[in-house]
Amino acid sequence: MKSAKLMRDSIQTALSCDDILCDILLRLPPDTISKLIIVSKRWLQLICSHSFRHSYMSQWKVGSYLVGFFVCNSLYLGRPQGGIRRPRSEPALPVLSTTREGDDLKFSGILKRFGYFIDSCNGILLCGRHPKTYFVWDPVTKQEHKLPRPRVYFEELCMAFIVENCPDDNLCYKVIRAKCECRLEEVNRVTIETYSSKNTTWCYSTLTCSSPLSLCPWTVATVIGGVIHWFASRGKIAIFDPDHEEKRIGLVKLPGTFDFDEQVLGESSDGCLQYGWSNNSGLQIWVLEKEQGGYTSIFSTNKETNIRWNLRYKLNFKIMWKRNPTVTNTFSTRSKENGILSFLPCNSKSVFIRSGSNIFCYDFENEKVEAVQYEGKGSSILWDFSKVVPYFKPSWPQSSLCHAEKSINEL
Repeated sequence: MKSAKLMRDSIQTALSCDDILCDILLRLPPDTISKLIIVSKRWLQLICSHSFRHSYMSQWKVGSYLVGFFVCNSLYLGRPQGGIRRPRSEPALPVLSTTREGDDLKFSGILKRFGYFIDSCNGILLCGRHPKTYFVWDPVTKQEHKLPRPRVYFEELCMAFIVENCPDDNLCYKVIRAKCECRLEEVNRVTIETYSSKNTTWCYSTLTCSSPLSLCPWTVATVIGGVIHWFASRGKIAIFDPDHEEKRIGLVKLPGTFDFDEQVLGESSDGCLQYGWSNNSGLQIWVLEKEQGGYTSIFSTNKETNIRWNLRYKLNFKIMWKRNPTVTNTFSTRSKENGILSFLPCNSKSVFIRSGSNIFCYDFENEKVEAVQYEGKGSSILWDFSKVVPYFKPSWPQSSLCHAEKSINEL
């Protein structure tokens, strides 16, 4: 009886120490962690804290959930003088909401201040109006950062957005603007400007490449493990590692031809670059082999690398709809234009597909098509000139108590 009491007391003493409790919680899988926030207010604050989240995500891979889709109309990007102006009736940052959280974001009115959607990373938004004004906004903490005006003017550009996992409450990120050459001839260098939240200034630099290249304007990079992947002209991918000692860009040729209706990049479930293309008859998904040392040979070699692409999936739209008659009859998809829309984050088995103004999620393993229900005027979207991008947020518990405590400490 006495030994049992001593054991209970020792357990309670151990759990009352934050360091010991953190060490125990770090050993539990993500689906268990999300259930433990109801144990007590102390456990809730501890699990939701930035320091614990930083430690946990360095050991575990946390999933994400779909909030909605952002629509970006390319007709208004880099609009020349006398070009097409956006009608006042059309919002600069349209949202196709799939959740109540997306509805709140859409009708809150806060998005009106940020201009156009550019990119998102780990739930953090990058918005603005090229080429002068950019905002970084955290929808959870409501932190808003207006970046200083860039030092260099680029007539045409592409972007990259990297959010780093910080152990404290500060938001750590990088925004990269890369110049896209408007001339007919290609050059073997790229001018970039990088803004870092750590030094709060724009830094100008020049990247070199062993082969001539030209980046595709008004596109956004796919970032995997801090490495940037841009679409380049003539069916190539430009790869840049900001942390590599040499400021070089590597080129990788895309598989097959490069005149497809739709092309997308994403991260596979095993952390590799995946590439998808589609025409009205079907799509293919390819994965780029990762070398043991990453992409070191791409930056160090004097010739274009021959890293191999592997075909992972091949899909015929006609067969897909035939195997899913209920969805086909409900949405009358047979007469509509089909195409790949986007990958899901860190996912190799599913992909978003558009048919007309409808969005579907296709699972390659069970060959099932599921309609994605959203709130918004999808029929009014100029799909030929618009990029519809899914907005995901990490599936991590959030608490207003943590933000309130931070605000009190700052007073």
